[in-house]
Amino acid sequence: MNKIKTLTETDYDKVFSLSQYAFQHDLTEEALIKKQEEAKRHTIWGWMENDQLAAKLHLIPLSCYINGQAFEMGGISSVATWPEYRRQGAVKHLLHHALKHMREQGQVLSFLHPFSFSFYRKYGWEHTFSEKKYTIPLEKLKRNWGANGYIRRVDSEVSMLHKIYTDYAKQFNGTLVRDEKWWEQRVFRGDWHKAIAYNENDQAEGYILYKVKEEKVTVHELVYNTLNAQKLLLQFIANHDSMAETVEMVVPENDSLPLLLDEPRFTQETEAYFMARIVDILEFLKQYPFHDGDTQLLSIHAVDSFLPENSGVYQLRQIGSETKVTHQLDEEWRNQDGIHCTVQYLTSMLLGYKRPMELYHLGLIQGNQEQVKQLDQIIPKRQTFFPDFF
Repeated sequence: MNKIKTLTETDYDKVFSLSQYAFQHDLTEEALIKKQEEAKRHTIWGWMENDQLAAKLHLIPLSCYINGQAFEMGGISSVATWPEYRRQGAVKHLLHHALKHMREQGQVLSFLHPFSFSFYRKYGWEHTFSEKKYTIPLEKLKRNWGANGYIRRVDSEVSMLHKIYTDYAKQFNGTLVRDEKWWEQRVFRGDWHKAIAYNENDQAEGYILYKVKEEKVTVHELVYNTLNAQKLLLQFIANHDSMAETVEMVVPENDSLPLLLDEPRFTQETEAYFMARIVDILEFLKQYPFHDGDTQLLSIHAVDSFLPENSGVYQLRQIGSETKVTHQLDEEWRNQDGIHCTVQYLTSMLLGYKRPMELYHLGLIQGNQEQVKQLDQIIPKRQTFFPDFF
């Protein structure tokens, strides 16, 4: 008997009752209405026991940038189980059902924010995004930044912010392709102040979303596409020195702000954040923008124990900008020469979170070292960054 049911708006009371219990928050009537509006874009599945909701999972259809190209992605969210039904396999079945659905919908990637990294690693997801957080005394930002242009606070300007964000997001791997609803429901939630950085030719090059409260500037987003815009925004933050003592912001892992400061000693904390997994290895490899060049035949032997249809040998031959990919489900594939890895580490490599040679030296992937070096050369070097949440 199939215990998985697609839930609809008529089930929202049960859905959000479980969410509030599992995530230990009480939603006001206004917040609940907003959550229900957001959920209209979700596909929600429930695991039913005697017609009662025992567990649930939300799938959000999204897209993200990989090496400047948009990829379809399924965001797993709000996974929860009532305590009397936990550790009985409900979430495992829901995850497998969701992955099958994603493959059918052409969503070649999946992201999630885990309650436990070890739990989701069992099902093929891997740590691919870290969150780097700065806490900086404003005194350290007070200097002559030498920027040209100006800052203007704005009320909305969604189209302008979206253009700046899109150019910025394409510099990273995994950053979301945002639509208007996402801006309204997710990014602007919290009534952030907004300010745009313009250069001396009145061209918008960056923006900041922020709050000032209890002597602290909290930066929700700091986005810039030129060094000049970054300096304008840092000067703008420093100008709050009569209202605040510190600023907090989240930045990409490879951020270089300490190199720009006279005194780089301030609190810098990096924590594991989001996980990702390839949902359909063959389709992902076919779409993946490898570096151009003529390469020998590469054989990647992938293991996906949770989604066995992904397992097998993937042969890559690159001719110019085109990569030919074939997939073999050969019983003898484990004994063949090439690169041997799990779907977790294949995801880590192709998203750019870890390099193939780094994983090879750690013993996390195995096989022909020359092919590992070759794979390292054709994967573009690009930082993963995920400034959103779901």
